[in-house]
Amino acid sequence: MTNEMNPDEKFMKEAIRLSRQAVEKGNEPFGAVLVKDGEIVYANENQIYSLSDPTFHAESGLLRRFCAETQITDLSGYTLYSSCEPCFMCSGAMVWTKLGRLVYAASDIDLCEIIGEQGCNCSRIVFDHSGHRPDVTAGVLREESVDILKSYFSGHAKG
Repeated sequence: MTNEMNPDEKFMKEAIRLSRQAVEKGNEPFGAVLVKDGEIVYANENQIYSLSDPTFHAESGLLRRFCAETQITDLSGYTLYSSCEPCFMCSGAMVWTKLGRLVYAASDIDLCEIIGEQGCNCSRIVFDHSGHRPDVTAGVLREESVDILKSYFSGHAKG
């Protein structure tokens, strides 16, 4: 028996590392990586404060920059790993880019429970009501992500 992490855990570890890095740079604790053929092709963390752009979430920022830099706009062969379930805006961006697969750690319900709001399954709602639905795997390394969210939001307001 091997101790090797499965690919979803391996790539989620990187998304979670980026969420910590976001906090070190003065942003909220969210990170994302884009993977194709078992390799990370792009990574990004939340930059809403450092860029003074409330729409520069880890996922939407990653998708904007990756598509602009590569001229690739059909991501059906890609998987996006996110430290937390994408919001409505980021889920919409995944629809528009035809993302093949989404994997996330903590859910929006987890996040909203921490910040005292009512959460929902944002990504599922968007995907269920659109012309494109990525495959979704939820809860990969969930507790690790929830711990980071709790730590950050115990001393900071959301947004």
